[in-house]
Amino acid sequence: MSSLKVARLWSKLDGSVRCGVCENRCEIRDGSTGICGNYVNIGGTLYHLGYGRLSAVESRPIEIKPLFHYWPNSTALTFSTWGCNLYCPWCQNYHLSFRRPKESDEVVSVDELLRMAKAFGDEGFSASFNEPTVNYDYILDLTPKAVKEGFYVMMVTNGYLTKDSLEELVLAGVDGWSIDVKGCPQMKKALPRVDHTVVFRNARRVLDLGGHVEMVYLVVTNTNDFDECVDWIINNHLNFLGPKVPLHVNKYYPAHMWREPPTPTNVLLSIAEKARKAGIEFVYVGNLHNPELESTKCPKCGKVLIVRSGYRVTEFYLDSSCGRFRCPRCGYEVPIRGRYIPHKKYYFL
Repeated sequence: MSSLKVARLWSKLDGSVRCGVCENRCEIRDGSTGICGNYVNIGGTLYHLGYGRLSAVESRPIEIKPLFHYWPNSTALTFSTWGCNLYCPWCQNYHLSFRRPKESDEVVSVDELLRMAKAFGDEGFSASFNEPTVNYDYILDLTPKAVKEGFYVMMVTNGYLTKDSLEELVLAGVDGWSIDVKGCPQMKKALPRVDHTVVFRNARRVLDLGGHVEMVYLVVTNTNDFDECVDWIINNHLNFLGPKVPLHVNKYYPAHMWREPPTPTNVLLSIAEKARKAGIEFVYVGNLHNPELESTKCPKCGKVLIVRSGYRVTEFYLDSSCGRFRCPRCGYEVPIRGRYIPHKKYYFL
């Protein structure tokens, strides 16, 4: 117990404690953990068992998150721990997400992570691979130090946080958010207990606090691809977030316990077109590795502004001379957070 960190967000109950990190709001009895396995009640105090027990650390392009309007062409030191708070049955990283942290796992300090980012020459940090919400206290300790050193900090998340934990993260400096929308209320085959409106509520709150948001819709065959679900996601995107927040419509491939066939390309293209016609200005189709479907075009005049290939920016035509990113042809402002990092190559090992 001496090596564990006391959690920040929890409250005492009669004979148990309540975790306040994610929307599951687990009631945890003495000697037990919550759903994610990262928070444990020991003698009436909630500890962050998974604090700093990292499962992976790797320098990765920001475009792979995906974030297309945030620090273009930069790289982020990407790190993960163990466990998750939703356990999607199609999880690509189930070997990390479905395994819980152990006290015997090595702890990587915040200062060591900072040293690694400097050694790699990264511009920022990304909490990713598994659900970063379960590593809340560690990210909250890392972020102010990282921001002070000139790094950005972002998360790839399912967005299922409480308002308190989300606000603390944004106010600490986590300003980049790649948020997965898993489905809709009509979805019964998987994740039926998840309140999907929470994801849009939280994405809206990030925007209100000054953060950058891009939404990711993994279209899972025979699961969240039916018309009512597609329409619900597009309508909520526009009603909560507005037309300028990017939407990534991504192809699903069978993984872990889910054996539905891969998403047909025509389904992805149809959903993307429906989203554009509804008014979403920046819609991308991912996991097809097609530069045409991942390029940024001006919503006003149609000029190609950013070309991406292999998770890298290969062409960048936006005019930033006035301090904002604008189409050089018609002057339309394109929302981009951070700086464009030119001429930075990245090679996958």
